[in-house]
Amino acid sequence: MKMRVNDFIAAFLKAQEITHVFEMAGGMITHLLDAIYHTRAIDIISVHHEQAAAFAADGFGRLTGKPGVALATSGPGATNLLTGIGNCYFDSVPALFFTGQVNQHEQKGSRAVRQLGFQETDIISMAKPITKKCFAISKASEIEPVLLEAYQLAMEGRQGPVLIDIPMNLQRAEIDITPSSLSMLKTMTFEKKVDNNVLSDLKLAIQHSQRPVILAGRGVVASRSCDKLIHFAEETQIPVVTSLLALESIPFDHPLRVGFIGSYGNRWANIAIGTADLLIVLGSRLDIRQTGADVEGFKKDKIIYHIDCDENEINNRVTNCVSIVNDVGCFLDQCLKSMDFSNFTIKTDWIEKINHLKQQWPDIEELKDIDGINPNHFISRLSERGKDVLGYVADVGNHQMWAAQSLRLLAKQFFMTSAGMGAMGYALPAAIGACFSTGKKPVVMIAGDGGFQLNIQELQTIVHHHLPLKLIVLNNNSLGMIRQFQDSYFDGRYQSTAWGYSAPDFEKIARAYGIESKTINESCQIEEALESLFKNTDKPALLQVMIHSKANAYPKIAFGKPITEMEPFSEPIAMEGT
Repeated sequence: MKMRVNDFIAAFLKAQEITHVFEMAGGMITHLLDAIYHTRAIDIISVHHEQAAAFAADGFGRLTGKPGVALATSGPGATNLLTGIGNCYFDSVPALFFTGQVNQHEQKGSRAVRQLGFQETDIISMAKPITKKCFAISKASEIEPVLLEAYQLAMEGRQGPVLIDIPMNLQRAEIDITPSSLSMLKTMTFEKKVDNNVLSDLKLAIQHSQRPVILAGRGVVASRSCDKLIHFAEETQIPVVTSLLALESIPFDHPLRVGFIGSYGNRWANIAIGTADLLIVLGSRLDIRQTGADVEGFKKDKIIYHIDCDENEINNRVTNCVSIVNDVGCFLDQCLKSMDFSNFTIKTDWIEKINHLKQQWPDIEELKDIDGINPNHFISRLSERGKDVLGYVADVGNHQMWAAQSLRLLAKQFFMTSAGMGAMGYALPAAIGACFSTGKKPVVMIAGDGGFQLNIQELQTIVHHHLPLKLIVLNNNSLGMIRQFQDSYFDGRYQSTAWGYSAPDFEKIARAYGIESKTINESCQIEEALESLFKNTDKPALLQVMIHSKANAYPKIAFGKPITEMEPFSEPIAMEGT
């Protein structure tokens, strides 16, 4: 049986039940677009910048658990994907990226010239450091084994992006295939049994500890193990703190949920993890944004069990951990099956102490003296009013931290953001990808005025596809997180954050695109505005929330000090480098 390479790619994606691909058209992918169109089973979502296509694929992949797919033409199309590719890589999101390349006879090869073909660009060399693997197709017959390997790589172990670059002449070439080539790929599972002695030691450590804490990271969410985490926490009665990428791992109202930890974590959550005597880390990298710069202070007087599918992340920054290399879901399964929880004692005093800390340091009072709208209070009310939405997508900046501190996520609601890459402009296109993955159900996007402008053109994608996204723009007319950094280290010289920076009226921008919009300036307007925002569940709407330009993200770890010491009550002792 003969088939063109493009048709085989399209049929392969269909066989894997990939329902959407994201792209911006260009000459070197027109043949592939046409082939996907002819499947009649895959929706082609045209966006207005390739970076947006990559972020949309990221959002789609996070929610479905299958690779998000994005396409781009050669040259600028391919390079525009790079930020989104890196985002998938650092946040462990499965994705397949296809880039068109110029015809083989137009490629420079070993010639000492910069470029031969129009838009010829070596995307492989650029993307290698931020992908699990890159494939440059040199023969049509390579496409079948490459697709199988690429899909497998994206999904297995620590998930991530794979890129396939295909010259235009090979896209049109014919190959011989067998019917089995198009069958559903059975993805390998990453599973290793945990040594029973290790589990016995862990059980004893839990029993003997007085202040145990579980840190849930992205690995819990990526392995679809939130229910297993909750079951394990309930059996052991261990409180749970979460990283930025695992806010959804345990519902806000669960009695064992503590809160969000890290550089801008909830004050009580940082105190809890800082004073714990046993820490069970599930799928978290323990990077500087989670532990603070004082690593020795973070691990002091703790027994740490670190479970991760990537052995390179264990005993990296935080050393002397008990290493368990495994998929988090497999580990939790084994614990739940093999551990006898009948003689576990509830650490009542510890749980009561954490609850007292919550009452002592409520998130909505960290900025209680701020003029105008308190962003933490607004986020809290937003999530209390948005109980029917499927989830939230946050951009990068102070608003991201306010969201992580104050969202009241319910069971099955999701939260996604750009963490490792920290890419401004992520939220709008990622929310588009998330919305498509849910069958066009309401999703809330939260962005700052700076990040929103990076991919503002995708408002047209929302309008074109009638997506019921609810768009929140927290507008402080500055790049607030960097402005806060300038207050700490540059004596309030606001170059490029307030000086030389400006933002438009987003209410007017949204109306120009045909999206209902509103602006609020005072706290007394919040309830009416939220009522209006969620009134029509099947239509997009934008709410611009004006925030004081000096509103800071507090609390914040005082850089160089232990995780328990946070601004504004503690001063940093060094200039942060991240």
